[in-house]
Amino acid sequence: MRRENQSSGSQFLLLGLPIPPGQKGLFFSLFLGMYLTTVLGNLLIILLIRLDSRLHTPMYFFLSHLSFTDVCFSSVTVPKMLTNMQTQHPSIPYEGCISQTYFFILFADLDSFLITSMAYDRYVAICHPLQYTTIMSQNVCVMLVAGSWVIASACALLHTLLLARLSFCADHTVPHFFCDLAALLKLSCSDTSLNQLVIFTAGLTAIMLPFLCILVSYGHIGATILRVPSAKGIRKALSTCGSHLSVVTLYYGAIIGLYFLPSSNNSNDNNIIASLMYTVVTPMLNPFIYSLRNKDMKGALRKFLHKKTYYSS
Repeated sequence: MRRENQSSGSQFLLLGLPIPPGQKGLFFSLFLGMYLTTVLGNLLIILLIRLDSRLHTPMYFFLSHLSFTDVCFSSVTVPKMLTNMQTQHPSIPYEGCISQTYFFILFADLDSFLITSMAYDRYVAICHPLQYTTIMSQNVCVMLVAGSWVIASACALLHTLLLARLSFCADHTVPHFFCDLAALLKLSCSDTSLNQLVIFTAGLTAIMLPFLCILVSYGHIGATILRVPSAKGIRKALSTCGSHLSVVTLYYGAIIGLYFLPSSNNSNDNNIIASLMYTVVTPMLNPFIYSLRNKDMKGALRKFLHKKTYYSS
């Protein structure tokens, strides 16, 4: 295939989801509803945490940032996917594709680091309850979030700069619903060995290392719970971790299944479904997980609705 340098007028063709043409309207409505639920649900969590002083704790501080990240994460891919479902030429400009890749990696890595910070918070709360307020001070929480942003931004920028230096072949067809980095590298006529090395290294740093930290944290939490003599203490400890464990399972389950299982077992359709899981489904479910399984959030929601009803009457 002939090499072709990208210019500002170049475009990529996104094949999108493997949906029969007659069902596009149904799936458009479904994903639009899921996206609106994601945005409204996560914004509601941020609002409740801001309004209720009882939720001004490290755990909910991290949760508010996670909710904001989930809104941004979905917004990177879903609006463009919905737009392309309504057009006959589902394309994206070269600059838009590069930008989408940057922000996708940024918010994916940021999600991973924030979930890890929440695991550390639960570890300190259960394993070192007497030192909790000292260890998880406001400065420490801010530093954890700021550090997450810096590292995620650096990883995303590195991937994007390495991607931008590549030349692409005449075929600009991306078999995905967004500009997936791995799919773009397959279209390149340049040597991508450095890109592949950085993907492996950054993947260990941004995905597997945080995942191992979460496993270690919950290993210590499990050992502490087993030493608690009362069933009440065990239930209390589990109630503070159940929501977070559900999010960890959804997020890392989809990513590990997509990026770390042998590629021979993953067809392109399976890759797209796994991508939908952690870009659309997981951000949508997070508000339900943290509201339905959390007494503090349910109490804040009832208080908010009661106050709204009082002022409207």
